Amino acid sequence: MTARTANVTLKTKLAFSAGALDEAVMSAAGVATMLFYNQVLGVNAYLCGVVFLVASVVDAISDPLVGSLSDNFRSKWGRRHPFMLIAMAPLCLGFFLLYVPPDGLSETAYFWWFMGALILMRLGKTFYVVPHDALGAELTDDYHERTQIFGLNSVIGMLGGAALGALVLVVYFPETDGFENGLLNPAGYLPMATAGVTIMCIALLICIAGTRDQIPRLHSVDGQRVRMRDSLNDLMSLVRSKAYLSVCVAWLVMLVSGGILGVVATYTFIYGFDLSTDELALRALVGVPGMFVALPAAAWLTRRLDKKLTVIYTCIICATLVGLPHTLKMIGFFPPNESVWMLPSLFGCLFLGLLILPVVPIVIDSQLVDIADEHEFRTGRRAEGVVFAIRAFALKATAGLGGLIGGFGLEIIGFPENATRESLTPEILDGLFFMCGPLYWLIVGAGMLFMGMYNITQESHEAMMEELKARRTAT
Repeated sequence: MTARTANVTLKTKLAFSAGALDEAVMSAAGVATMLFYNQVLGVNAYLCGVVFLVASVVDAISDPLVGSLSDNFRSKWGRRHPFMLIAMAPLCLGFFLLYVPPDGLSETAYFWWFMGALILMRLGKTFYVVPHDALGAELTDDYHERTQIFGLNSVIGMLGGAALGALVLVVYFPETDGFENGLLNPAGYLPMATAGVTIMCIALLICIAGTRDQIPRLHSVDGQRVRMRDSLNDLMSLVRSKAYLSVCVAWLVMLVSGGILGVVATYTFIYGFDLSTDELALRALVGVPGMFVALPAAAWLTRRLDKKLTVIYTCIICATLVGLPHTLKMIGFFPPNESVWMLPSLFGCLFLGLLILPVVPIVIDSQLVDIADEHEFRTGRRAEGVVFAIRAFALKATAGLGGLIGGFGLEIIGFPENATRESLTPEILDGLFFMCGPLYWLIVGAGMLFMGMYNITQESHEAMMEELKARRTAT
């Protein structure tokens, strides 16, 4: 029991956090996904939305299934590591195929290629990220140490995403004479896909090899039955947990709102704010300072506000600032694009909004580990994989459901194929600004209503852990 409450070594934390770079690679490349298939390959935005919808349905089935499998798997290599190793092939292959389709296909053929490659990549991500997150949940029982573990994981993932996002734009999609918007240049996608696969392979191997020594310290489930009925009972027990439902819905809603921004904001910054590729790369770096303050800020805020209020206050403040330029632009109170004050105003709002936003995923990850303890307290079974399946699903829903809503939104406002800044009407631009401003605010606000139902506090968790320690010792 002493080992489970002791601080986790920095080496283990860094090795575990290296596994977050897969999400960093996909996040950096994901900025271009909709634009690539819609504007470069000519697939209708509505059809792109359908692809994201189908992939999200597959995720909704595969994520809890893989979580349950890894919870109950037995081997001399532990419960989690075999899944993480097997996942590398479909994850990397799907990523490569997504951005390197054959030339000269029809719109229908590109639609099916898009769907197949995305589902393959997302299945690979399921087999990796669900066991990876569950592994992090098993490293310690300490209420605040787990915030540090997932905090470092989030910071490394976000720093990697920002750095790679800027690299993608500057190195692979610079502005050229033939392509004022570099993301429309099809020549950049093959080298980007090759570099992304290389980075993911290295990062995943570091994570898998660097955390192998933790296998003997993880929870023992030798006495836990392995039956489909028990796995279904685990899932039903979690569905009845007020804390789990509140975090699941709030987290999913918040990431879907971020997914809409991820899709539509690229259009908005290019066509609404007239940003160049270099300025887009600079925008990707605006949030970097917040990544350095996120970990100490999360530790400080959760000790004073506890976890629920930290998430609610941080989300409301950050979402207000991030959506503010789009809302002001829509109603005509933002500096015009040719003004010297436009970029400082835009980047200033984004900088302040993103300064403490990274606190949110750190704290939510920590809440999910607390929920895994609550599940054991109520049922006597460990089910970190099932608990963290919602995290994996929500991360993929950022591009999935967010892409679906963003694709339908682009279709509703009538965004044209082969668009230019001059061809867009004020009504179309206002539609872009609305999705990134007022609609974004409404969705985040709905998520915070659900977060208000979360009912695990530090005091209740400490009492719960004392009882669990007694049970484990007796067992």
